[in-house]
Amino acid sequence: MRCKTLTAAAVAALMLTAGCSTLERVVYRPDINQGNYLVANDVAKIHTGMTQQQVAYTLGTPMMRDPFGSNVWYYVFREQPGHEKVKQQTLTLTFDGSGVLTNIDNKPALSSNDS
Repeated sequence: MRCKTLTAAAVAALMLTAGCSTLERVVYRPDINQGNYLVANDVAKIHTGMTQQQVAYTLGTPMMRDPFGSNVWYYVFREQPGHEKVKQQTLTLTFDGSGVLTNIDNKPALSSNDS
């Protein structure tokens, strides 16, 4: 009878601790990367006055374009390493009516030691 009680207690303890965060790190979680991978050297090549064709040649096609026109391009890269917090890099490029780059918004700023 005592053996059954110990076995039941052990099973109950195992079930209660199965969802603890200490055991979560044991489970393999793959790195998940999505979007446009940007390198600091390529972003540094972009400057105001470039045409849409020149920007696309340097960075590739954007992940998203402004749905109400083609004047804003979004290059988004989202990185989720296994058990770490999600990191997101967003580069927003604004063009004028003739397709010339007028504004660059890089958040968070991509530095050369990030690549």
